[in-house]
Amino acid sequence: MKIGVISDLHIDRHKKLTPEDYTHELVKVIQKRKIERLLIAGDISNNYKLTHRFINDVETQSHIKILFIPGNHDFWATDTDASSAEILEYYMNMEACLIGKPYHLNDSWAIVGNTGWYDYTYASPEFSLERIARRRYYGATWQDKVKIDWPMEDRKLSSIAAKQTIKDMEEVKHKRIILMTHIVTHPRFAVPMPHRIFDYFNAFIGTSDFDEVYQRYDIRYSIMGHVHFRKAFEEQGITYICSCLGYQREWRSDNIEQEINHALYTINV
Repeated sequence: MKIGVISDLHIDRHKKLTPEDYTHELVKVIQKRKIERLLIAGDISNNYKLTHRFINDVETQSHIKILFIPGNHDFWATDTDASSAEILEYYMNMEACLIGKPYHLNDSWAIVGNTGWYDYTYASPEFSLERIARRRYYGATWQDKVKIDWPMEDRKLSSIAAKQTIKDMEEVKHKRIILMTHIVTHPRFAVPMPHRIFDYFNAFIGTSDFDEVYQRYDIRYSIMGHVHFRKAFEEQGITYICSCLGYQREWRSDNIEQEINHALYTINV
């Protein structure tokens, strides 16, 4: 089976192209490359209803199964009619969402997914937890601070996400596993330090709470997003994948089909 992997589409952030354009171009690449399942590792849009509609449209037009986990942007509650907690519940009721619902690919393989959350451990140790919790540095504010209204603090959310993932892993522990998160779970995908800005903002990039997950289960592929990188590497039998489309300003060209094709990573199982 040929599985396509992509993340951080941000379909509502292009200056000219519409979400419908993103749908059309992604479907085109899916069909050209004969993808049989598509995994999206979050940050589809800044509005949960648009994210839902996009998934439905891609699935309908491509005639393949789409599986996703929401990213931090997908939980933004401003300009919506719901809280971030209500948005999470909405996603978990979607068939395509992997949180709490491991997906059995076949007798040998399964997919487990969870957004994860950042636990501040990727920041430079020079910053105290109190300083990081302000989520403001060099005049810039981490936008989740004003766009998301979780009822608890970040490190608690990270712990809950890891525990939910372990619970889901237990359901498929006898299979080879593809793990998909949005938040980074390997420090090689953090922004390299020292860095004037990301010595601080790496706090909101990754988590160490998933370390136990990798030690306990037969994970063969680990997919993540969030950082807008496009790279993969293998370590101790696990292939770590970051396949982000990212914002238009980060693209190498103005051709969306070319950019999607470049970002899309494939797994054959």
